[in-house]
Amino acid sequence: MDDEGKTVTELAALVGGRVRGDASVRIKSVASLSDAAEGDIAFVEDARLLESVKETRASCVIVPEGAEANAPCLMEAARPKLAFALIAEVLHPPKRFAPARHPTAIISESAQVDESVYIGPHVHVGERTRIGSGTQLHAGVSVGDDVLIGSDCVLRPNVVLYDRVTIGSRVILHAGVIVGADGFGYVRDAENRRHKFPQIGTVLIEDDVEIGAASCVDRGALGRTRIGRYTKIDNLVQIAHNVEIGERVVIAAQTGISGSTVIEDDAIIGGQVGMGDHARVRRGAIIGSKAGILPGKIVRAGSVVWGIPARPLDEYKRLNAHWGRLPTMRAEVEELRRQMKEVLARLEENKEE
Repeated sequence: MDDEGKTVTELAALVGGRVRGDASVRIKSVASLSDAAEGDIAFVEDARLLESVKETRASCVIVPEGAEANAPCLMEAARPKLAFALIAEVLHPPKRFAPARHPTAIISESAQVDESVYIGPHVHVGERTRIGSGTQLHAGVSVGDDVLIGSDCVLRPNVVLYDRVTIGSRVILHAGVIVGADGFGYVRDAENRRHKFPQIGTVLIEDDVEIGAASCVDRGALGRTRIGRYTKIDNLVQIAHNVEIGERVVIAAQTGISGSTVIEDDAIIGGQVGMGDHARVRRGAIIGSKAGILPGKIVRAGSVVWGIPARPLDEYKRLNAHWGRLPTMRAEVEELRRQMKEVLARLEENKEE
C-alpha cells in the first residue's frame, strides 16, 4: 500500500476522470462503498445505487459521467469499475521481494538465474534453466530442466514446472499450478491394455498470463500446448495436451478442456464447462457455466451458448422454460389418459347395447 497516498487530482489524471468537489483530498486505499472510511476511495456503477453515495464515509466516490449524486468529492469516469481497478493498482501494488537466494534452495550449476531474482525456501531449479530479471520463486517451487522463465514473473508456493516448458514475462502462477505434466493419452492393444502415447511435447505460456491456484496445463503429446497473451485462467482448471488458447481469453473455475481443442482470441468460458477433444471455440464466443461442448463441435464466433449439449442461448432459454413445466405437463397427460379411458369404456358399453 502507498502509505502517503495520492490526491484525487493525481488519481483523476491517471484514469482520465473529472473531479467534482475537493480535489486536494488525499486517498490512501480503496474500499467498497459500504465499508469505506476516511482516506478511502470507492465506486458505484449502477445508477440505482447512486442514492447510497451520500451515506458512505469514503473520501471520494467514482461515479458514471453525468451522474446525479451528492458527496464532498466525486470523480466522474466513463467506466467507474475500470477506473477503480486502475487506481487500486497504484495504491495497492503487488508485494515485491528483494533479490535473495534462500540457503535451502537448490540451484543447478548450469542454470542461468538473474541476480535480481527472489528464490524462497526449498526451491529447486533444474539444469540449463534460465530465469529473467525480477522474477519471484516462492517457497517450494520446483522448476525442471531446460525451462525458460521471462522477467517479472511470480510463481507462488508449490508451483511445479516440468522440463522444457517456456513461460513469458509478467506471468503469475498461483499456488499449486502444474505446467508440463503428461497429457492423458493411451492406446489399447488387442488385450485391452493401455499403452502410453508419447507425451514429449512442451508448453508455451505467453506474456501477461495469470493462472489460478491448483490448475494444470499438460504438455503437448508431440507438439505444444499454448496459452496466449493476456489470458486469465481461474482456479482448478484442467487444460489438456495440445490445447491452443488464444489471447485475452477468460476461463472460470473448474473448467475442463480436452486435448487438441482450440479456443480463439477474446473468448469467455464460464465455470464448470466441459469441452470434448478437438472442439473449436471461435473468436469472441461466450460459453455459459456448466455447458457441455461435444467433441469436434465448433462454436461460432461471437455467439453465446449454454446447456448440455451447448446450444444457442435463445434456444436454451426456450427449452429451459419447457423443462420447468414438465411436472404440470405430466399431470395434464395423466388427466388426458384418465379421460380417454372413460371415453373408451363408454364406447364399449354402447357397443354391447
